[in-house]
Amino acid sequence: MRWWKHWRWSIAFLGGLGGWGNVAQAQDVPMVMPGPQPSAVSAPGVQEAVQSSPGVASVSADSGGAGSTATPPSGSTATPCAPQRDPCAFDFSRVPPVRPTPRPGMFPIPPTGCGYYSLLDALRGEMRDKPPQYGYPPFALMFPGLFDADWRYLDNPEAYAQADALDRLKRVRLGDNWLLNIGGANWVRYFYEQNSRLSGRYNDYAQIRTRLYTDLWYQDIFRIYVEGIYAETNGANLPLLPIDATRFDFLNLFVDLKLGQIANDGVYLRVGRQELLLGSQRLVSTLEWANTRRTFQGVRLFRTGEKWDTDLFWLQPVIPNRTALDSIDNNQNFIGAWATYKPKRGTYLDFYYMLYDNTNRVNQLGIDRFPVTLHTFGSRFAGDIDNQILFDFEGAMQLGRRGSADVVAGMATAGLGYHFVDMPWNPTFWVYYEYASGDRNPNSGNFTTFNQLFPFGHFYFGWADMIGRQNIHDVFLAMYLYPTNWITLWFQYHNFWLASSRDALYNVAGNAIRRDPTGAAGSYIGNELDIIVNFHLTKRTDLLVAYAYLFSGDFLRNTQPPGSGGADSASFYLIFNTRW
Repeated sequence: MRWWKHWRWSIAFLGGLGGWGNVAQAQDVPMVMPGPQPSAVSAPGVQEAVQSSPGVASVSADSGGAGSTATPPSGSTATPCAPQRDPCAFDFSRVPPVRPTPRPGMFPIPPTGCGYYSLLDALRGEMRDKPPQYGYPPFALMFPGLFDADWRYLDNPEAYAQADALDRLKRVRLGDNWLLNIGGANWVRYFYEQNSRLSGRYNDYAQIRTRLYTDLWYQDIFRIYVEGIYAETNGANLPLLPIDATRFDFLNLFVDLKLGQIANDGVYLRVGRQELLLGSQRLVSTLEWANTRRTFQGVRLFRTGEKWDTDLFWLQPVIPNRTALDSIDNNQNFIGAWATYKPKRGTYLDFYYMLYDNTNRVNQLGIDRFPVTLHTFGSRFAGDIDNQILFDFEGAMQLGRRGSADVVAGMATAGLGYHFVDMPWNPTFWVYYEYASGDRNPNSGNFTTFNQLFPFGHFYFGWADMIGRQNIHDVFLAMYLYPTNWITLWFQYHNFWLASSRDALYNVAGNAIRRDPTGAAGSYIGNELDIIVNFHLTKRTDLLVAYAYLFSGDFLRNTQPPGSGGADSASFYLIFNTRW
């Protein structure tokens, strides 16, 4: 009954933070929620394209909540109207300059027609003609930062009239020139892992995470954003990883300063601690799966436009610390330039250059990993044709130095999908090939193992969390189904091979965890089946259940330590998440 011990205190903690306990009250009046299709923001005077996928916050095209059943229940009291704005006050309709989150790989096309968009809708019999608006995604995982949530639809008086007390903590005007947002997120997770980390042991533990933020703007000129985090792990049988826990620290603490405008779009300088998500997240991600998420410290110059988004940055990774304040690693520097062209809504063409310098000295399984200086050049093209034919192509090359050796490495991705528009359950199907180079002799001559930088590995290489984007071939299938609009079924089936049998198997964090220097153990790692189910319970709560099984191939069986049991791995995850 260890799992009950975990959940008893976890659920009590979450309820005390205002998650499930006030959900019914918060939805006494039907609310606007995020739409699952690429769509336009409906705040007065704003037409900004926004793309939605699991974990991607978005809003649907709506002139004020028409997608919701807007009539209050019989006997309910009148809902307050939106506060009247001073016509001489600053126009906040374009603040903040929200950047649509790019489509990740294997993106779905969620349903948009008439139906129930949450369990609460179904229980109340409140049928909606389209996805209602909301600032957060209808999924347990949210990839972008909370500071990128778009609440501008609340400027519409009808949408504001339907908002509850927690939503009215957003878009708060303080006089004529100040805008305030307050919010947060909480989750409770339970993990059961067999052959956890390929250690031969099981791992059974629970995690909690709480995030609270305050976001203050002065006109569109100045912004200060503060977000705290508390993350803890209890009951683990293996030593905790750095990403498992951090206590009362800052996830984001930055200032934005407007430097000027280009074609009516602001150019901003961001200074301080900040999360960063770029492109497909194959190389730069907030790592939402980690209990601590990933954050950096430094400077970023950025502009968000109708057709072009541009970023220049110089950052250093922040290392989570369970017993002290988190701090940057001064031995790592991450510098880059990223441009995204958006020829039409939902289509993205990325061009990027990134310099990664790590002067730490690291040797893993006889391979000198660091120090290293890497220059990564790449591009990505992703989108859809008529919302049916889907595509995702990306490639990158790395040049540089590892010690005294030259680095010449690369990665490539090719994915094609199809959305069956008229079929029941709204299926979307993908087939993919992922490749990242390895090295036939890692400590001699040129070094050819690709470095995955700061990726969202869990999303791409299986939910068992064993495989990283280094020395790998992966041929896989993915499928999404929607039995009803508030339930997402997501399946993945992977086949893994080492790109070089003499190089190591690198895990989701990019660390070498298994190796046969002779190559005699073979190259076939195995195949993995992942089943993920997300239940969108209310506009701000989700329950996610996932199961992953890695069937071991020759390489895992031949490198399994004696006496450590079978080489297969299995993982079960349960996540209850709420945002406000």
